[in-house]
Amino acid sequence: MEIWLNPACSKCRSAVRLLDEEGADYTVRRYLEDPPSAAELREVLGRLGLEPWDITRTQEAAAKELGLADWPREADRRDRWIEALAAHPKLIQRPIITADDGSAAVARDAETVRDVLSRQP
Repeated sequence: MEIWLNPACSKCRSAVRLLDEEGADYTVRRYLEDPPSAAELREVLGRLGLEPWDITRTQEAAAKELGLADWPREADRRDRWIEALAAHPKLIQRPIITADDGSAAVARDAETVRDVLSRQP
């Protein structure tokens, strides 16, 4: 299991605290320092069952600079969104946990973290 996080984020710290309390075996990816590639984002989006605009932090300054609020949210525009997330990782919603069972979750609350843990072998 891997958790993509920003250590400055309280939701990320809460998720890590819960993983530690539960004795989970996981690795940390500080995605601002080690940004995911477009291919990795596509793979995680598939595991999440979400579109790139679903995991985009649209209130970030970079999102406003790019004008993301006005970008079409259509299948043929998906790659443009993914490229923006790869180029500006701060736009990626956090924390994201990729579980060993092949699933993934945007784990912004304890319930979601526990759900991911319940699916681990």
